Amino acid sequence: MARRPLLPVDHHFIAGLLLLTASTGCVDAVSYLALDKVFTGNMTGNVLFIGFGLVGAGTTPLLNNVVALLGFVVGSILGGRIVGRNAKKGLPWSSRALLIGGAVVMVGLAIFWTIVHTLAFPALLTVTALLAVVMGAQVSAVKPVGNTDVTTIVVTNTLANLARDSRLAGGAGKNWFPRLAAVLAMGVGAAIGAALVAHVSGPMGLVGAAIIFCGGVVTLVTAHRKLHAPSPSSDTP
Repeated sequence: MARRPLLPVDHHFIAGLLLLTASTGCVDAVSYLALDKVFTGNMTGNVLFIGFGLVGAGTTPLLNNVVALLGFVVGSILGGRIVGRNAKKGLPWSSRALLIGGAVVMVGLAIFWTIVHTLAFPALLTVTALLAVVMGAQVSAVKPVGNTDVTTIVVTNTLANLARDSRLAGGAGKNWFPRLAAVLAMGVGAAIGAALVAHVSGPMGLVGAAIIFCGGVVTLVTAHRKLHAPSPSSDTP
């Protein structure tokens, strides 16, 4: 008789999404602390920073945040075009290609930044834009998974749903674990990125984010293969 998997396939997908969420937190920590106060994944923060910059308030740079916002939009558009609207449930080839491409870009940027160590302003904007493109494409790539509790980019709605559906609010407390895990993953990823930037360097922070991202991609690809693997017959020895 065939052995049962240790975890259901859905749990493998959730694990992969949580790793991507942690990677986003790590990337945003690196981009904010080492790329001059900009978020490449959390666009809510960038919209606020752009608003501050337009009226000359605060110390956040306007151009950097505009570049990140545009990069994220471009990545989401490209991802939407590549993945399409009727993708197969799970992680179709188009999603896998996007995520693997994103991993290659992140690793390449980490290597480049490690080599040059200090980014000149044009290079800083380029790294910012490319990271934002990867983050935007990531959102489109994981859409076919169909998990609305772990979006991998933001946790505002996740936190609101966690509180609204909790027993304290009169709800049934459904899906509390992946929602809480998503919030924690984002925070843990941010802490890892901040620690690497503060105690090692910005490039090493991006290396850490790339490693977590690659782990998420591998986990999601494995989950997709398990989902679409042929079921062994019950009489298989």
